[in-house]
Amino acid sequence: MSLDIQNFGVSDPFANDTSQAGGAGGSSTHLIHIRNQQRNGRKSVTTVQGLDKSLDLKKMVRALKKQFSCNGTVIEDPEHGSIIQLQGDQRHAVKEFLEREAICSVDQIRIHGA
Repeated sequence: MSLDIQNFGVSDPFANDTSQAGGAGGSSTHLIHIRNQQRNGRKSVTTVQGLDKSLDLKKMVRALKKQFSCNGTVIEDPEHGSIIQLQGDQRHAVKEFLEREAICSVDQIRIHGA
């Protein structure tokens, strides 16, 4: 009687899955994080990070500023990449904007502190 374990179809469950079809499937795993950070008193800043590098973030900030009547900028962070900062608590408005403009799907967005 043999007690050998037979592994049919051996695969590493912790390996990065790079077998996505077409390369566009890799972007579906990227999460977009929307956070609200308190400044002083009632003032706050909304940050959006994890957006695709192929997007024109300056153009997106211009549209967000016009639609939400707030100020905003793009910050370059060496660790996290490009981050959009908007004045005020704009978390849910940014989520709706990203969905409406088909920039990402609903399951890719994570709102923190909601």
